[in-house]
Amino acid sequence: MRRMSTRTHGIIDYLTSATLLALPRLLGWDTKTTAIVSGSGGAAALYSAMTDYELGAVRMLPMKAHLTLDALSGGMLLGAALLMDDEEPEVRGTIAGIGLFEIAASLLTETQPRHSSWENQVKDESTPHEELEVGRSV
Repeated sequence: MRRMSTRTHGIIDYLTSATLLALPRLLGWDTKTTAIVSGSGGAAALYSAMTDYELGAVRMLPMKAHLTLDALSGGMLLGAALLMDDEEPEVRGTIAGIGLFEIAASLLTETQPRHSSWENQVKDESTPHEELEVGRSV
């Protein structure tokens, strides 16, 4: 079975984060549920931006750590949905579905990013250059 690329996973990360931030407000969910779901979306956006993959901005967090956080986030959403007895079944089902989706995405994604050829070329050009001597003309 072919695994999802880290680039595709990155696109899904940002779309899922935006969905988690917007969905509770668009559907008028209560304050507690909105806080839980939005917190998950905000955290996912933050650690996605810090992940060492094609769509990461800072690239500090290894992909394996990112996938672990995705699985934990999915488990948290799944657990939250199971514990929200006062919520409508549709709300609980939606949250549980997103949680299961996050867990599945974490298990089905490659653990090493395929960096672009430009990034590989820059890394390959790390050979030392000749130092110019002071006063020597080129």
